[in-house]
Amino acid sequence: MSNDPTIFGFTDDNINTLLTRNKNWAQRTSALRPGLFPSLANSQHPQILWIGCSDSRVPETTVLNLMPGEIFTHRNIANLLPSGDLSSLSVIQYAVEILQVKHVIVCGHYGCGGVMAALGNKKHGVVDHWLQHLRDVRAANKAELAAISDPTKRVERLVELNVIAQINNLKRHANIQEAIRDRGLEVHGFVYDVSNGLCELLDVPKDPEEAEYDLKDPPMNLE
Repeated sequence: MSNDPTIFGFTDDNINTLLTRNKNWAQRTSALRPGLFPSLANSQHPQILWIGCSDSRVPETTVLNLMPGEIFTHRNIANLLPSGDLSSLSVIQYAVEILQVKHVIVCGHYGCGGVMAALGNKKHGVVDHWLQHLRDVRAANKAELAAISDPTKRVERLVELNVIAQINNLKRHANIQEAIRDRGLEVHGFVYDVSNGLCELLDVPKDPEEAEYDLKDPPMNLE
């Protein structure tokens, strides 16, 4: 990958450059879609919840060639969905119950720094507490990963396994299960390749523990 700074738009330390770029973008977008910003001022109706990595190379709206207002987003290091994380839980609840999104996409990406860190055994500080969830995925797939001799391929496979694991975590939420049953919510696993800009749809196998997390309303008491 080229390290030539001229291929990027923001190459200096002047924050006003960003404001100028914003103004130019807003003008171009308004010319292309005159009613877009006025409509967004009153409400949002995204069809997609995107759960992705914080990595700067994976901007979801740009990657999917969509406009502002079309994707509701949650991003964190290595696109993790720990069961007790209030940030992701709040985003999921709002997207699924209030916005009524039709699709949830969990997207990992090749070359993920969090995945590479979780495959090693070096201390990184506070982030190690977060990456413990990813190390759990590594441990659960220890034999498969150990059988991959190519370090790059091993990272890529853990990226994929992590997406699958987070989809399983997601589908263990009662509101996700209800939305799938009642209105056909679809959950997808993507992997983004930063080297060519392309997304791939993952084949996500059925969660072997699905029955243990199947949550339904309790039976009505008719007495």
